Amino acid sequence: MVLGLDILPSTKDLRDRIRSVSNTAKVTGAMQLIAASKMNRAQLTVQRSRSYSEQIAKVLSIISQEVTKLEDIDSLPLIKQRPLKKVLLLLITPDRGLAGPLVSNLYKEAGEFISNSTEPISIVTVGRKGERFIGRTSQDLLASYSVPDRPKLEDTNSISNFLINEYVNERFDKVVMIYAKFINTASQVAVTKPILPISPQIDDKSPNGELIYEPDPISVLNELIPRYVETQIYQGVLEAIASEHSARMVAMQNATDNANELIDGLTLDLNKARQESITSELLDIVGGVAALES
Repeated sequence: MVLGLDILPSTKDLRDRIRSVSNTAKVTGAMQLIAASKMNRAQLTVQRSRSYSEQIAKVLSIISQEVTKLEDIDSLPLIKQRPLKKVLLLLITPDRGLAGPLVSNLYKEAGEFISNSTEPISIVTVGRKGERFIGRTSQDLLASYSVPDRPKLEDTNSISNFLINEYVNERFDKVVMIYAKFINTASQVAVTKPILPISPQIDDKSPNGELIYEPDPISVLNELIPRYVETQIYQGVLEAIASEHSARMVAMQNATDNANELIDGLTLDLNKARQESITSELLDIVGGVAALES
């Protein structure tokens, strides 16, 4: 038995590996193209919806300035602060994996929020990944939802209505949403965003002139605040979808690039193995000729 010698794979083994990696590269390449198509559409949708979400938040802020001057704040249950006894967490995740570190980052964000909370937490999930994650823990999974890949506002209203009802009925004193905020194709950030109670940002820049409310600021806010919550949940879902497709496209692109690099390396090894085989055959021929001549 000879020790210390590197045993090179046979040319057959190398060809089989090249064929296998090539098939993998074709699959990841196809997944990359599909994710890129969905990504472009999702990014356009989330960018368009942001302007509406920001505008409704601005209107809410302006009207809230009037409400702060009134004593009727108790008539707005979604703004009224209560002693914090129990928290409801809305966790938005993808249905599928193969999206790089996106899902694990969401798990980490949710895990840190749960471990840092001193109050009991119940959880509502959107997406199968989040449902499975919570199912592996001892946390209270209150409800699970799924949404289509191209959701409309109506597709998320059932989620918003459920959260609002749970808060209004005082089963929870705070509602928080964790989702992946879309930054750009290469960057998505897991964020924790308070949803209820509403805490409008008061803008020091008041609009020019006096606003006229019909019938009154309280009535307007009673209609506006639920719409605001609906847009926040809808926007969170859109951000999550854009983040998912962007992360998956990048992950599949990296996988395809790595597969191609591996193919190049295996091809080089195959060429070396063939060269060594040819050299060995030539040496055998030369040795045979020399033996005949002697």
